[in-house]
Amino acid sequence: MVSHDSQVECGFSGLVGLKIKLKNKASPIGPKNSRVSESTIEETETQKRKWEMAKSVRNLTKGLKAIEDLELLKLLKSEISFELSSNPFQGAETGSLGEFVVDYDSPRSKDVVFRRKLDSGEEVAVSAQLGPPNYDNDLVFQRNAFAKVCVKKPSFSSILQFDCQVYQVDDRSSEFSIDGAYYLRSSMSLIPSIYKGPFFSELDSKLQDALKEYLISKGIGTSLTNFILHYLHNKEQQQYVNWLKKGEDFLTKN
Repeated sequence: MVSHDSQVECGFSGLVGLKIKLKNKASPIGPKNSRVSESTIEETETQKRKWEMAKSVRNLTKGLKAIEDLELLKLLKSEISFELSSNPFQGAETGSLGEFVVDYDSPRSKDVVFRRKLDSGEEVAVSAQLGPPNYDNDLVFQRNAFAKVCVKKPSFSSILQFDCQVYQVDDRSSEFSIDGAYYLRSSMSLIPSIYKGPFFSELDSKLQDALKEYLISKGIGTSLTNFILHYLHNKEQQQYVNWLKKGEDFLTKN
């Protein structure tokens, strides 16, 4: 038989054994897990440094872009100031419309339409726009104008159309030449293969002169050609300044 003291002693030993087992189960918090924890911290720090570096690059790129925009904005403002203070067509002959009126002119379009009605009932319309610049001449107007002159009789649906060029001769005068003359019916004018006539340069010189005199009699003279060149160049100048201002507005908006 086991004595009372022995039972107590055995019970105490059991508790001690239980404590040892529990202590052994808690041992995973040892050196191995400590290394895992340190590795996780290092990875977190690395990710943090990468994020901070990416943020710095973004801020630097944004700063450089702001500097570039500011430089471009300065150039735009300088160009606008120069264009508004200068008069590139000073001294050029302005001409006059005569009996023509401006029938169409949109700030966003290149072409302008002039129109007049004769006492005979005939209508004359001139659609004109500037051609490419020619920097080889020293004249005020460095661009010729391409013009379509259409003559319509009141009792006919047909149209007599002339393809012309308007160009400056000197500081005081301009001239026009005819590149082609076409007799068009309204119902056939959109057919691309229709015969429109011979090359104007292949016509007899007297016939060429007669056709030009015909247009002059309809009001296509030096005064009008001077006006067309001045009007179109001034229009293009205004459109250029507006284009510069749109760029300025774009860069100043956040």
